[in-house]
Amino acid sequence: MLVGGGIALLLILFFVTGVDNPNPEWGKYWMIRPLIITPLAGATGGAFYAFMDYQSSRGFNRTLAILLSIVVYFIGLWLGTVLGLAGTMWN
Repeated sequence: MLVGGGIALLLILFFVTGVDNPNPEWGKYWMIRPLIITPLAGATGGAFYAFMDYQSSRGFNRTLAILLSIVVYFIGLWLGTVLGLAGTMWN
């Protein structure tokens, strides 16, 4: 979960710190929402990977578990980024 959340945090920091002149309509603390939601989505994807790793040790196809985990992680990361940036940078 920590690795998934860390990757998501690095991704959202890349977008958030790149804003030089934020729109005044976004408010003073507009960065808080994306910096919370996106790492939570990444940590959830990391938890799903850990769950699938556990299932693969119990007999589930390991290759399928890894591929499914990667797909779920990237979809969750994308949705977390959209939800975090909705109303600010994502219009």
